[in-house]
Amino acid sequence: MRVLSESKELLNGEKPEWLRQMEPILETLNDGVIVAGESGQILFVNSVFEEMTRTLRSEMIGRDARRMDVGAEDYARFQVFRKDTRKTGRGREAFLLPTKGGERLPVIVSVRAAREPGGRSFTVVTLTDISEQKYTEENLRRANARLQEHQREIEQDLALAARVQQSLVPEPFVWGRLRVDTFYKPSQAIGGDFAVAKAMNEEHLDLLLGDVSGHGISSALVANRIYAETITQLSHRAPLIDLLRSLNALVIRNIGSLGFFFTLAAARIDHRGRAMEFAGAGHPPAIIVQPGTGPRLLPSRSTILGALPDAVDADATLCIGLERGDRIILYTDGITDVFDSRGEMLKVEGVQSFVGETAHLPFGEMKQGILDRVAAWRNGPPVDDMSLVLIEVL
Repeated sequence: MRVLSESKELLNGEKPEWLRQMEPILETLNDGVIVAGESGQILFVNSVFEEMTRTLRSEMIGRDARRMDVGAEDYARFQVFRKDTRKTGRGREAFLLPTKGGERLPVIVSVRAAREPGGRSFTVVTLTDISEQKYTEENLRRANARLQEHQREIEQDLALAARVQQSLVPEPFVWGRLRVDTFYKPSQAIGGDFAVAKAMNEEHLDLLLGDVSGHGISSALVANRIYAETITQLSHRAPLIDLLRSLNALVIRNIGSLGFFFTLAAARIDHRGRAMEFAGAGHPPAIIVQPGTGPRLLPSRSTILGALPDAVDADATLCIGLERGDRIILYTDGITDVFDSRGEMLKVEGVQSFVGETAHLPFGEMKQGILDRVAAWRNGPPVDDMSLVLIEVL
């Protein structure tokens, strides 16, 4: 009887009194609104819903709201939604609302069942246009996809740069009466440490270890530029003091304004392994250990390079006699500037002690012995590039 009464009211163009009172309020809402009676017939739609669907309300009043078209792809999901809302009296979910122009408008459909003063049930359906949100989400998805692709390209470039930089690290080798071992591990994909081991003629072997300030890509680029200039200067057989001055001028002239500086340790050893010329610039002291004696420090006489025009000392080099069994260790501050769990730094003295503890080991085991002791001291992973160059006189 209630269903027949409701249908008769619609045929006569009548609406429940409560609905006529609510219409002015429903028309002020920014969302589309449908009110359906107990039988499911549409009693009211507001003007916003007309605009959303591009359909006149006169074409919708009296239709069965339960047969609302949500498209074939959403049909099954819509039936589940209807079933759930009948049980609970409420529901909220996103659908694509077909419009008269054939477009699909993304909306949030909210359903709430209630009872009118006369006791009959009715349902209020609100539809919130989320097309701007979906447009923004789509733009974000596209932007994220572009960022992910860009990130993949960066990672590929970094992987290639890391392989190139690693290829510049000298491999262990024997030259004349000298045996050389090396280690290099950047704190990031690429780093600012660089090493050179070159015999530019039959008389001398040049061994250099440098450390550019900072970390990552920028430091690596500066390091590679300095590396290239170092090779050029060594090919011209430049004295070590001239090499330091040339590299200092290069960085001041071309890079220094960007705030970069670097340290350097350079050793030039004759092919007989009897004499070494050493020059350091702001670098941790080299360490030389001779059979039967404790490790001795070879300090830098010049300051950091790339910051001051007169960084290279007039008496920049040291000359040291060598004998069979002598070992020389060059390293960067990624080895010394590590902290234990109490916050104490290893420092040069700690590395000097580790060198003394490992000097009795076969040369091929000494490098790993030093690294293992540094790792045991360090609390957490490395935070700076780490490099070692070890030389033994045969």
